Amino acid sequence: MGWLLPIIGITLVASYRGFKRPEFLQKWLMIPHRVYENGEWHRVISHGFIHSDTTHLFLNAFVLWSFGGSVEEAFRAGELDSPVFGLTGNWTFPILYFGGLVAAAIPALTKHRTDPNYASLGASGAVSAVMMAFILMYPTSTLLMMFIIPMPAVVAGLLFFLYESYMNRRGRTGIAHDAHLVGALFGAALVLVYEPQLLPQAFEVLRDRITRWF
Repeated sequence: MGWLLPIIGITLVASYRGFKRPEFLQKWLMIPHRVYENGEWHRVISHGFIHSDTTHLFLNAFVLWSFGGSVEEAFRAGELDSPVFGLTGNWTFPILYFGGLVAAAIPALTKHRTDPNYASLGASGAVSAVMMAFILMYPTSTLLMMFIIPMPAVVAGLLFFLYESYMNRRGRTGIAHDAHLVGALFGAALVLVYEPQLLPQAFEVLRDRITRWF
């Protein structure tokens, strides 16, 4: 049995419990001030299992399900040749997911450590890591942007970075776009540790698609 289904299952159960029990939600939220002041480091992980509402939960679960299966299977099948720190492919997916989750929490831990009122939640950083791993591994796959517009995965990845960077600079959206960016960068970095040539291959696919369009 792989890691994907248990992660999604625990996330669904924890999120729905959080919808019904605010006190449970408070214990799992990412609150940097409490992490540092009270040593509540579990929040760096636990916030990824809870969500603000059913839409937030559905989007993250859907994206994770859409990309996670292919990524985990590729790792398990040894399609990427070089092991990380000697670990087998069975362990690479949880490293990708939870590493992305922790990495995505770093901006909040850095910027809001003295703000007792700041809190965040959701698996978007970890999901971004999985999505970006998929894009580098399968750059020619067709994705539906906004569930409507078909485009090559590598083009969707570029648009993702452009959009998240713009929204992060814009600010005041109530969404941790910096977490999305850092999570995605972690996912890309981990895959490139395995197969560095995937990056120039992705750029070649991107160049080819842009040349065709223009």
